[in-house]
Amino acid sequence: MSRRKPQPRPTPPTTALEQAFSDLRHPSAPRQTVSARWLLSAAALSVLAAALCAWAALCFLFAQGSWQLLYHPSSAITRTPASANLDFETIVFDPNDSGVPQLAGWYLPAAPAAPYARFTVLYLHSQDGNLSNTVDNLAFLHSVGLNVFAFDYRGYGQSQFQHPSEARWLADTESALTYFTQTRHLPPNTILLEGNALGANLALEFAAAHPDLAGVILDRPLATPMNAVFNDPRAALVPAHLLVRDRYDSEAASSTLHIPSLWIENLPSAAPKPLTQITAPKTLLSLNAQDPAFAAQRSAALTRWLDDLSVNPARP
Repeated sequence: MSRRKPQPRPTPPTTALEQAFSDLRHPSAPRQTVSARWLLSAAALSVLAAALCAWAALCFLFAQGSWQLLYHPSSAITRTPASANLDFETIVFDPNDSGVPQLAGWYLPAAPAAPYARFTVLYLHSQDGNLSNTVDNLAFLHSVGLNVFAFDYRGYGQSQFQHPSEARWLADTESALTYFTQTRHLPPNTILLEGNALGANLALEFAAAHPDLAGVILDRPLATPMNAVFNDPRAALVPAHLLVRDRYDSEAASSTLHIPSLWIENLPSAAPKPLTQITAPKTLLSLNAQDPAFAAQRSAALTRWLDDLSVNPARP
C-alpha cells in the first residue's frame, strides 16, 4: 500500500503584494462596508470642526487687532514746541526692568512770574497721531501762564512700542504722575489734568481715581468711544464685548469725581450726560471752534476757572 506524499504547507506571505495574491486565491469572509449615513455624519462633523476652527481664528484676530479701530498712533515726530518758539525739555521716564525708559514727553516751564506758575498741567492727548499734534494746545496752555507736561503713551511717538489699550493708557498716566510727585516732588494738589478727545475720557477716569489732584479739564470727550469697535461689522461675527476689555465708562467715572472740572464742548451741544452726574464743582464751556473769537473766549474761560480754583482749591 503506497503512502501519499505529504503536501508542503504554503509559505505565509511576507509582503503586501504577496498578501494581496493570497487573498485572491483564498478569499476570506466578505468585508464590512461603511454606511452612507456614517459617511455623511463624519463629513458634517468635519465641516463643523473646520467652521469652529475658522471662527476661533476670527475671534483671535479680532481680539488682537481691534485696538486699531479706536487708536491711530503715529511714530514720526514732525513738530515740536520749538516750532512755536517755546522752550521745552525732553523727558524720558518709567524705566523697564532693563533700565530703558518706556515713555517720552515734553515739559514746558512757565515763567517764574506767570500767574498760574504754581500749577502744572499733565496733558493727555487724543487717540490719533502723537505729541506732534499737540503743539498748538500746549502753546495755548503755556500762554495762560501754566507749566505744561505732555507725553506719548506706549505705542505713540518715541515711547516704547506696544499696542495701546485703556489699561496701558491708565498705567502710563500713573507713571507720568509718579514722575512729577516722586521725582520732581510736586504736591498732587498743584497738578491739573487736561485731556483731548479720547484723552479727555481717560482724564475723567484717572481724575476720579485721584481725588488729591487740583482739577481736570475735559476738552471735547468722546460721547461713545467704544462704538468705533463694537459697531464695526466684524464685531457682529464674534463675542466682541468678551474679547475687548476697553470701556471708557465716563458715567461711572463722573459719579465718583470729587475734584473741580471744566468741560469744553462744541456748539451747538447739550450738557454731556456724565456732566449731569457730577456733584463736585463743574463748569461747562460751549464754544464754536470756527468763531474768530474762539481762542480769546477759551482763554478767558480758562482764566476764570483757574482764578476760582486758586481761591477755592480742591481738598488735598
